[in-house]
Amino acid sequence: MTGSDGPHRDPGSDSRPAGSASERAREEEERAVEQALALVGGSDRTGGSDGRPSRSQDPRGHQDSRGHRDFRDEGPNADTSSGPHARRSPDSHPYNGRDNDPRDGRGTATATTTAATAAAGTTAATATAPESVGEQPPPPDRASPGDPAKPRPTLPPPSWNRARAIAARAGRGGPPATIRLPLDRALGHVLAEALGALTDLPSFDTSAMDGWAVAGPGPWAFEAGAGLLAGRGPAAALPDGTAVRIATGARVPPDTTAVIRSEHAHVDEARGLLHARRSVVTGQDIRLRGQECRSGEQLVPAGTVVTPAVLGLAAAAGYDALPVVPRPRVDVLVLGDELLNAGLPHDGLIRDALGPMLGPWLRALGAEVSDLRRLGDDAGALRSALTSSDADLIVTTGGTAAGPLDHVHPVLEALGAELLVDGVAVRPGHPMLLARLSPDGPCLVGLPGNPLAAVSGLLTLAEPLLAGIAGRPAQDPYRALVHADVHGHPHDTRLVPVVHRPGRAGGRDHVAPLRYNGPAMLRGIAAADGLAVVPPGGVRSGTEVEILDLPWAPATPWTEGCFT
Repeated sequence: MTGSDGPHRDPGSDSRPAGSASERAREEEERAVEQALALVGGSDRTGGSDGRPSRSQDPRGHQDSRGHRDFRDEGPNADTSSGPHARRSPDSHPYNGRDNDPRDGRGTATATTTAATAAAGTTAATATAPESVGEQPPPPDRASPGDPAKPRPTLPPPSWNRARAIAARAGRGGPPATIRLPLDRALGHVLAEALGALTDLPSFDTSAMDGWAVAGPGPWAFEAGAGLLAGRGPAAALPDGTAVRIATGARVPPDTTAVIRSEHAHVDEARGLLHARRSVVTGQDIRLRGQECRSGEQLVPAGTVVTPAVLGLAAAAGYDALPVVPRPRVDVLVLGDELLNAGLPHDGLIRDALGPMLGPWLRALGAEVSDLRRLGDDAGALRSALTSSDADLIVTTGGTAAGPLDHVHPVLEALGAELLVDGVAVRPGHPMLLARLSPDGPCLVGLPGNPLAAVSGLLTLAEPLLAGIAGRPAQDPYRALVHADVHGHPHDTRLVPVVHRPGRAGGRDHVAPLRYNGPAMLRGIAAADGLAVVPPGGVRSGTEVEILDLPWAPATPWTEGCFT
């Protein structure tokens, strides 16, 4: 038959005619299924010949180069369903005792749809996609704060070295501001300009010792009296064969041959003559003008941290104030409803270890840190804190994974923040992140909730970022021998607390790894004076590894057996 009741051929079906109402109903149902699949990204162009998506196709439209769905934005054991009530694993909780890696999961998914059975004679069928009943699911890039079920398109996390370089470059986004501070307030700041000498140092010839200024060969005649003292004006020229008492720092009279130290001179009071107990060399114990520097000579380059010694040099060179970069201002936001501020852990609550640690650590990195704020697990409070901050850097703790209470990513997305680093190929601390809240706004470093993982985030992202804002170079890792095999991650860099040990019997100094190096542990880092940068696969004993020094050395001489 060729009329309206003739053979019906569907492009997605085989070539057999539909000779009954039931077959036509089946074909209508298949078309409805195809339309429903198209709503979630499963058209017959990406699926199999039957119009259903292949197993390598993500119903949300995200697919990696091998056709596998990428679950790096979900918890390690996250449910692969994509509905608004998709289950999240409790392993993504910031204090679960592991590395809280939201990017470890890998998997494939198949889409399932249901369609209403087409009755005989009907001309349409209805279908329901799994993510909604009677409504269109929101696009995946429109997550709202506090809703962890919305997926985030992600890229492979950068290497540890790459992440540090990105953070340093973000800190150097523009020329650093310059302020002038009096010497008594400049300590710890970074010089915005090179420090040049404003005068010769010394600015005149001075005596380096208490003794006698002499002219010509001896013995030398002298006159009784106090002699020349520091801080006095210029003295008259000294004739040959004469001597005069002189104090350290006093101006040397013109035509002086040398200064003889008091202990090297013999005074004949009766005859009024001075004798030298040893040979006299022309110019001895005289500090000549300009011996240390000449006016205009560079003393210290820009980017130098102002130490007490730099303050002393600046004062000697004639400075009353120094051009410095303002210290970066940092806000610290502690997230998590499970944290206690005092007392012993109880009833599932634990002590906040990061709050007491972060402020002093950031100050040791040269930052001005505001009073710590505890926000709990409140997306609204987090958004308000971010939008009202006037800091250069905001540091958050926890909430960077993909659990039901991990609000950092959704809030950043809602604010239109630019994610510069979203996860780093490093252990511990893999789910750390770096974002810029607006083109001219502050940066945010999101630290994982586990304590040692947070330390990893500080040294990976916050330290080079703050160095860039302050105008000083980031810390350069150096290499040292490690005594003991150190296990590594198969693919990621690993940061391991180490302590320096002196070499024995003429051997080289080395570092020893510390035992307590789990992501939730602080016992190892408390005894450490650095972190070993262990490449993927680990290192054998006697191998050189890069070392990142901590801003301080341990004050207590820990016994080796306690931590190694």
